[in-house]
Amino acid sequence: MQVLISLSFSLVGGLLMSRLAKKLNLPAVTAYLVAGLLLGPYCIGALNFLEIGFNTPQEVTDLDVISQVALGFIAFTIGNEFRLEQLRHMGRQAITVGIAQAVFTTALVDIALVALHFINPALISISSAITLGAIAAATAPAATLMVVRQYKADGPLTKLLLLVVAIDDAVGLVLFSASFGVAMALESGAVSLVTVLVEPLVEIVLSLLLGGIAGWVLFRVEKYFYSRSKRLSISIGFVLLTVGLSMAEFEAGGIHCSFSLLLVCMMTGTVFCNICDFSEELMGRVDGWTAPLFVLFFVLSGAELNLKVLSNPLVLLVGAVYIVFRSLGKYLGAYGSCKATGCSESITKHLGVTLLPQAGVALGMALTAQRLAGGEVVRNVVLFSVLVYELVGPALTKRSLIAAGEIKVEGRTNARTKNTPKKPLHLG
Repeated sequence: MQVLISLSFSLVGGLLMSRLAKKLNLPAVTAYLVAGLLLGPYCIGALNFLEIGFNTPQEVTDLDVISQVALGFIAFTIGNEFRLEQLRHMGRQAITVGIAQAVFTTALVDIALVALHFINPALISISSAITLGAIAAATAPAATLMVVRQYKADGPLTKLLLLVVAIDDAVGLVLFSASFGVAMALESGAVSLVTVLVEPLVEIVLSLLLGGIAGWVLFRVEKYFYSRSKRLSISIGFVLLTVGLSMAEFEAGGIHCSFSLLLVCMMTGTVFCNICDFSEELMGRVDGWTAPLFVLFFVLSGAELNLKVLSNPLVLLVGAVYIVFRSLGKYLGAYGSCKATGCSESITKHLGVTLLPQAGVALGMALTAQRLAGGEVVRNVVLFSVLVYELVGPALTKRSLIAAGEIKVEGRTNARTKNTPKKPLHLG
């Protein structure tokens, strides 16, 4: 009963909050996150009043499967952007920018936090500093996709953004695995090349292979059905299947093998959309089905944000350094790589700002980083930064897309119809 009531308040509360956000000219995703904060265990949930909200962090964690499924559908949708025609047009730019901005961000945050360590070793260890540097590379695809969907953003910047966000996940995975391996080696005194180099590459290869097979099988199964509703059901079933399979882990030849949920589902969507001639219409129907799921995902994400980190001056100081230099890294890294690849002035100027949102992937990395001696500092700094980026990032993304002319601010924004400017009223 409590779970159903909490989910009901999450869904309805998030949607009601979005009406207020619209009056304040803020993206709906920001409203969902704020609704989650209010319903979470550090606000209304702490009052334990009439089962409203989430009374403890564990209650939010128990619903993690909803977040995993939502991330699966988000990745599946982004995979739809990797159409061959699109890749021929801007694939080289997307790959170059995706890799360059992530590596530059990691390097810049590493330098800043390691310098902070030498200024005051009590603030942060070197192993924690280089781990945070790698986490800084990660960008949240969910918030970006929601802003693009809500405002029907379309144009060169939007197309490149979705490709870069997708590539960013693979690059971030490699950077984090390598940096975390080095951090563990610094603490233990033993370097494992398997952990630093082999396992992250194996994870990427296995994820792409599983996703590719799933995309091909999905297409073959869809061909047996002609009803739109049945094809939609098959698509939903396959995304649930790939999310479940991506959670598997096993050992092979002394190598720990696992999968990246985002890469698996992204590859499933990519293969499916490139070999299926009715994929575009079907993906549109999937988008409509997932709308309530995404609202729940962001409300639960907001409920997970730990407001207690704001009471720790150490976390605030390290977090402020992390946020400033990560933001600089994303902007300057995107700016420089866009210049080098010949992107338009509009893309060069605005892409970096749209890469600021950070959430689920970074939190997952921070959870792994808790194995470090200073892992609690890493986790709390990431929690603080996610709190800031998730509340501010979507609004900045919206402003950048408006400035680039890819969101029409006039007229009605509707989930079903294209956003068009209002026609002038003629009297007489």
